[in-house]
Amino acid sequence: MATTQQCKNCENLFDPSFDYCPYCGQESADNLTFGVLFSKTISDYFSIDARFFRSFGTLMLKPGVLARRFVDGKRLKYLHPAQFYLFVSVIFFFLFSFNIRKADNEVARAFEKTLDNEISIDSLPRTQKDSLNLIKAKELLKKNQKVIGMSEEDIEAIDSVMSAPQTIPDFENDGLDFGSKQKVLDSLIAIGAPNEAKYEAMGMKEDASGLNRRIYVQLLKLYEKKGGGIVQTFYDTIPLAMFLLMPLFAVLLKIFYWKRGNFAHHMVFSFYFFTFIFTVYSLLLVANKIVDVPLWIQIMINLSFTIYLFIALRNFYGGSWFASILKSQVMTFIYMLFILPLALMGIVFMAFMMY
Repeated sequence: MATTQQCKNCENLFDPSFDYCPYCGQESADNLTFGVLFSKTISDYFSIDARFFRSFGTLMLKPGVLARRFVDGKRLKYLHPAQFYLFVSVIFFFLFSFNIRKADNEVARAFEKTLDNEISIDSLPRTQKDSLNLIKAKELLKKNQKVIGMSEEDIEAIDSVMSAPQTIPDFENDGLDFGSKQKVLDSLIAIGAPNEAKYEAMGMKEDASGLNRRIYVQLLKLYEKKGGGIVQTFYDTIPLAMFLLMPLFAVLLKIFYWKRGNFAHHMVFSFYFFTFIFTVYSLLLVANKIVDVPLWIQIMINLSFTIYLFIALRNFYGGSWFASILKSQVMTFIYMLFILPLALMGIVFMAFMMY
């Protein structure tokens, strides 16, 4: 009888009486069947579900308590904060994606409408062919004067209008040459000219820096696509930006609660707080699909985040209610006035450069 058994996963030796490998935890018996495969999958799925609903109820009804319990060591009963955040954010962005295609099409139509300048007939230059056509039209009118019942005065009036000199405003001399550049660019695009010629028509200098050249490349792409897809690109950069916004929020927490835990503790709070925000917005998106949620309710929901924050700060960090309210208000002011606008500009720039 064998005294040891080798694990097929980590290849370590262990006592054959063990049902599981003491080194990696894999089951010692290799009984992989169709039933075992799906029963294991279903078991793991419902195990995560149980932890999710337990975490969900605590997160929504007890602000800051879930983060406090996790930091205090009660971790097996609840979803990991990063896992919880990823799970909810995926649901939110999935729901939000249904509005992106419509918004992207609207932006593209508005962009194309802005670029399509209406040109009046009177502003068009008159060519030699046009002059010959006018002469023929005048002769035709005189020939059929009696038939159509026109007098000599009518013929002369029409002739004076048709023979009037046509002028075009000289925008270039006034420094407003965007219209002429646009026409040149449209012509180059129509004939399939090289991109370098298009960049030159747009005004890019030969000694342009790498960043400057990249901006012209993106501008040309934006122009040729008439803005199509820019909203989708903006949407795709938001999840990445959120991973940068959470550490910044944790930095604020560290500043206001310098002696209340390390940076990892503040990150746990940030993960759960942003998970709460995404959960609320996900529920709001679903509600808007069913009924038209009034604007005042949406405003109240956004204001409720501040109330949730100071209660969460009080439950997680302790201290007085007055201090929690004051700190939450100051943090919200700094975050909304400085951090969020800078982040939004960064997202817009990233979306433009990745377009």
